[in-house]
This record gives sequence, structure tokens and C-alpha cells, in this order.
Amino acid sequence: MAFTLPPLPYAHDALEPAIDKATMEFHHGKHHQAYVDNLNKAVDADAALQGQTLEQMFASMSKLPRAVRNNGGGHWNHSLFWELLAPADKTGEPSAGLTAAIDRDLGGMDRFKEAFNAAGAGQFGSGWAWLIVQDGRLKVTSTPNQDNPLMDVAEDRGAVVLAADVWEHAYYLKYQNRRADYLKAFWTVVNWNKANELFAAATA
Repeated sequence: MAFTLPPLPYAHDALEPAIDKATMEFHHGKHHQAYVDNLNKAVDADAALQGQTLEQMFASMSKLPRAVRNNGGGHWNHSLFWELLAPADKTGEPSAGLTAAIDRDLGGMDRFKEAFNAAGAGQFGSGWAWLIVQDGRLKVTSTPNQDNPLMDVAEDRGAVVLAADVWEHAYYLKYQNRRADYLKAFWTVVNWNKANELFAAATA
């Protein structure tokens, strides 16, 4: 079965003012669609990949073509990213368990946000900032391009709890070169309900 573009779980303008309508239209409808289309082309060209899930591909990504790595990562990363965002009045709050783990492993919420923003701002070129569970503990990390912590090529591997896209296409229409301002605004639309769900699954 071909990979498909998932619909946004909210309207294109639902994340304003943090993320503007035009950015969401291009980011989801053009950029993410291109990853889906190119992933399908790459999988169609390799019979060994047909029928595999992205997670199965990620486990042996170091052996797969660059097109699968870039577009498979782009599709998976964005599909999760849309779910990790929510309108400001529907973001929820970090669960008691997630809050306790952030306190224990990252020095509290303020220090966690500083570390996460630094990982995103400091990622040279395009990439992602991540909060992951690694060996039972939370860790902040980043990856270049469309890599993610599930891939065997990642420097830090683990289960994803939170992600921020720091490719220019995620913010440039509104923030231009001010990636730090975009990351600051990101916290107003973090879907803590989804992050709580991912944290619970990763630590079950």
C-alpha cells in the first residue's frame, strides 16, 4: 500500500499567531506531500522495501538508499509533528509522570525548554530538535536533515516524546532568519496531550 499524506488535525490557521496559515499550507500541502510522493517512488523501485513499515526501514536505514532515508524520515517526522502541535486552547499540560521525569533528568521545565531550544537553534542547517526516552531517561537531542532518533544512523537513539522542525520552510515566511523566535513561539502550541501519550508508551 502506498504511503499517503495524513490530513492536518486542525485548520491551517489554528496555530496562529505562533505558526501562520500560509506556512502551514505550504509546509503540509507542498513539502510533506513531496516527501510522500518521493518515498512512494523510492519504495516502488525496490521490491525488498515493499510492505515494510517506516519503523522497519529505520532499523536498517544505514543500508538503504538516500532517497528512502530523506523522504521516509520526512514523512514520518512530519506526520508526528502535526500531532505534536495543537491550538493554544487545546494543548493540555504535561502529565505528572512527564513533569517528574523532566525534573529528574533535565533539571526542571525551564532548563528543559532552554536545552531543547538550544538544540534546535544550534542545529546547523536543516534538521530537528527532539525529546526522547533513552534507556529509561529523558534526553534532548537533534538530528540533521530528515533523520530521526529511530534510525540506526542517529547519534542518539530512543523513543520520541516531542519534536520541533527547524527546517527554514517551517518558519521562514513569518520569522525569516529568527529561528530562536520561532522556537520560543513553538511552546505556545505544543500538544502536551500527545507528548504525554508518547511518554507513557515509551516508559510502559
